[in-house]
Amino acid sequence: MKRYVLAALLALMAILSQATVYTWSQYNLNFEVPEGGFVTYNSNTRFEIQWDEMVMVVQLYNKQESSDKLIKENLQRKALGYSMYELKQGKIKVKGFKGLIIDGTMPDGSRAIIADLISKKQDLIVEITVNYLYGNREMVDDMIKSFAENSKNQPNREKHRQKVQTREKAKLEEKKRQQEELKRQQEQQQRQRNEKLYDA
Repeated sequence: MKRYVLAALLALMAILSQATVYTWSQYNLNFEVPEGGFVTYNSNTRFEIQWDEMVMVVQLYNKQESSDKLIKENLQRKALGYSMYELKQGKIKVKGFKGLIIDGTMPDGSRAIIADLISKKQDLIVEITVNYLYGNREMVDDMIKSFAENSKNQPNREKHRQKVQTREKAKLEEKKRQQEELKRQQEQQQRQRNEKLYDA
């Protein structure tokens, strides 16, 4: 039994060592990101961090009775301001917040997501913008879901963290996705040709 407890503790320590926790004590706001990031800007209301293959910007705003409709419109405007395309809007579940997101593709082919987390405790909207490579979406969602409001400096930890994907691996993932899409399109075209033959 002791061996299992020790093994579990070691596994937990390994998981936690792959992440870095940041805190805005003024707002009791805590979040967790993969290790190895370089902080490029840090103020009372804005935080920027980057890795070799990913950038995250966190901006704090007052809620000021913002409606879901207004927040969605602002997300749309910001995405279009980045010239993002293939846009999809939706929601993200984050404990203690109401989460609205928009994601899409950047002009350089990388992916981006903008999330507005509306606090249920205080007059605060946490806006998170992440520019990342294809294949890192699960890890980006984990970062967003880690945001928490508490005085214990503890982020939400719902999943194990994965490391930031390398550009080479992202290219392979993207190539594989494109091949699967091409195969799907070819199969669809073949089905359409077969249907035309039967119609004759």
